[in-house]
Amino acid sequence: MGHHVPDGREGDVSEEANEVDALDEEDGRLLFAKECCFVAGSERLEGLPEFSLPEVAFAGRSNVGKSSLLNALTNRSTLARVSNTPGRTRQLNFFDLGGRLLLVDMPGYGYAEASKADIKRWQKLIDTYLSGRPTLARVMLLVDARHGLKATDRDLMKRLDERAVSYQVALTKSDQPKASELEATRAKVATELAKHPAAHPDIVMTSATTGLGMPELRARLAKLAAAPPSR
Repeated sequence: MGHHVPDGREGDVSEEANEVDALDEEDGRLLFAKECCFVAGSERLEGLPEFSLPEVAFAGRSNVGKSSLLNALTNRSTLARVSNTPGRTRQLNFFDLGGRLLLVDMPGYGYAEASKADIKRWQKLIDTYLSGRPTLARVMLLVDARHGLKATDRDLMKRLDERAVSYQVALTKSDQPKASELEATRAKVATELAKHPAAHPDIVMTSATTGLGMPELRARLAKLAAAPPSR
């Protein structure tokens, strides 16, 4: 099974849920300054890499800006493919970050022009990955700050709850709505997340354009990474 939510989560928010501090951000900066390279990509379960490092998977609707966020997060312009055509990521792509963390780019969902056969095949791959990956530490659920949660997001949240896979929401394109609109969306999403047992309570506001939220997100992911090798 995936990474289980600790018992008693509802009544005891872990230390990790607190705001990150300057030391956390420095840890994140150092981790994401390391080499990040593509290690595997597969549309089939047998093509997935062996269990090794902790994994953080990035999921979201096809037009949520996932590739742009991954590129901004890793300070690289071409790590993940950015396309004007949604739905281009059709496999699970694994990137090794400094030998301490695997970043997993998942196929986007909700793209109507994909064939039913493709959607069914991708769905099976994603479900099996989420259910049977013991090294999966967290799923980052990317949600467009202009629109909030959609039915397809809620469907994935339900599946993650059922599989006890920890997930956290990052609002993308947070530079675009007005401040009042952004806060209203954040509050609405937070209220909904509180009803989901596998959801991390904190929401990260991000923008691949301005860099908003990148230091905080790097810091949070660094907490999930394998410890650096001792000298």
